Amino acid sequence: MSSSDASARNAAPEHHAPRAPDSAPPASPATGRPPGRPAGQPAVRPLARPFARLLVPAVLVPAVPALLSLAFGLWGLGREHSMWRDEAATWQVANRSAADIVRLLGTTDVVHGLYYLFMHALFEIFGGTLLTLRLPSVLGVVAATALTAATGRRLAGNWAGLSAGLAFTVLPVVQRYQQEGRSYALVTACVAGAAWMLVTALQRKRRRYWWGCAALLLTAGLLNWFSLLALPAFAVTVAIAARRGARRTARAWALPLAVVVLGSLPLILASRSQADQVSWIKPPTPATLIGLLAMAVVAVAAAFLPHPRSGPASTASVALPLLLVPQSALVLISLVKPVYVDRYVVFAQIGAALMIGLILGVGATAAHARWPLVRPWAPIAAVCGAAVLALLPVETGLRAPASRVDDVFAPAEVVSAVSRPGDGVLFLPAARRDTALVSPARFDGLKDLALTESPLQSRTLKGEEGSPAHIRSAILKSSRIVLITDAKPASGAARRDAAKRDTLADHFVRSSDTVVRGRRVEVYEKKQPAGRPVGR
Repeated sequence: MSSSDASARNAAPEHHAPRAPDSAPPASPATGRPPGRPAGQPAVRPLARPFARLLVPAVLVPAVPALLSLAFGLWGLGREHSMWRDEAATWQVANRSAADIVRLLGTTDVVHGLYYLFMHALFEIFGGTLLTLRLPSVLGVVAATALTAATGRRLAGNWAGLSAGLAFTVLPVVQRYQQEGRSYALVTACVAGAAWMLVTALQRKRRRYWWGCAALLLTAGLLNWFSLLALPAFAVTVAIAARRGARRTARAWALPLAVVVLGSLPLILASRSQADQVSWIKPPTPATLIGLLAMAVVAVAAAFLPHPRSGPASTASVALPLLLVPQSALVLISLVKPVYVDRYVVFAQIGAALMIGLILGVGATAAHARWPLVRPWAPIAAVCGAAVLALLPVETGLRAPASRVDDVFAPAEVVSAVSRPGDGVLFLPAARRDTALVSPARFDGLKDLALTESPLQSRTLKGEEGSPAHIRSAILKSSRIVLITDAKPASGAARRDAAKRDTLADHFVRSSDTVVRGRRVEVYEKKQPAGRPVGR
């Protein structure tokens, strides 16, 4: 090596002062610092990612959508004092004792057991009202909204997170189940929390987030085990992360995953003996399949938008599996046994909201870069406001009694108006007895002709009815009968129901017929012998 080379290598490196941008203010002659920056405060370093330059205070990203969600949830919560049949099941079970609920689960609705016990505790503390029935669902969706926004922020920045939370709030299917006294909103909140834990675990590589994810998934599974369809969706996300170099982190998920599966297995096995409870479900319609396919195409296309990736996870690797895997799995299962109902997988809308948030976030950032006077929040607010206005007829309709298949309160009022003390009462089918179970005072003085064991005694939701011969005999002993049935009676009635309808048709005359909110209340009077005036 030459002496000139050695001296060059040992020489101190030459420092060049960085060139200030053209727009930078001149330094103060006294301090050498730009004016306005106090002594001791370091210069602001330029942020690397475009999304990070447009900072929104972190607390506002989940808070703004959550507040909007709360407003939507409380709007029209009473639904004109109506309650449909599924909520009536929650109502009557929550009003039983904890011991009676446990006994019920041995014969029916074991899949909802944890939710029923939770609602029973709330009814004991706050009383059985429509507010107590529905407010947990309202707050569940509020939590899911905030968590969806927080997840979107972790994946693609503040504007994408804010947009995801707002999109989730505006989705009609989310608003529907936000105002129902069933478990689906709470399940969605748990899955949203699990998704946030999953993303955080992949970013920070700490085991406690994996266990947090597992705990929330297990809770969701015990509330309704259809939510376990989120597991294969998360597995796809973890597999993608492993291909991106997070193999050790992904392996840390194995034990928590096993705990979720083993913890849910007893409930899954117990529910197999009650599989006839979903026998009413029809195969997915072509319109449903086309809608799912269109949603999948749009979501996959959006995944190709340029967007930031936070470590081994990206918006596409989290949102697409969560949107597509649970719904596709339920559709495939329905080819063998129909089980597809949108409320079973409403949590998949978290994936849809994350993808919508990505589109809006990228668009808002691009608009601000092209037109600096346009603040990123402006196009986001404009799009969300337009969506709310466009969907206003749907949103208003969801808060009307007609949005549900029926109402159990309204026919009870009709029964109270048309019945007389001593009248008999029949329910066709027996499940329509829920009208009397949630409004027993409206049925005072009436005799349930078909019932032999009450719901409490029989450990069922609708009670046990006698044989067709018993029902026929009880009907013939009555002179006036009130019948509660569906507005459009189903064909192919069971033997007991056929006995009710046939005996009434042969020996009674219908004197009044009232259809109200999906149910029909009919009054029958016994036929008089020939030549005898009616009423004597």
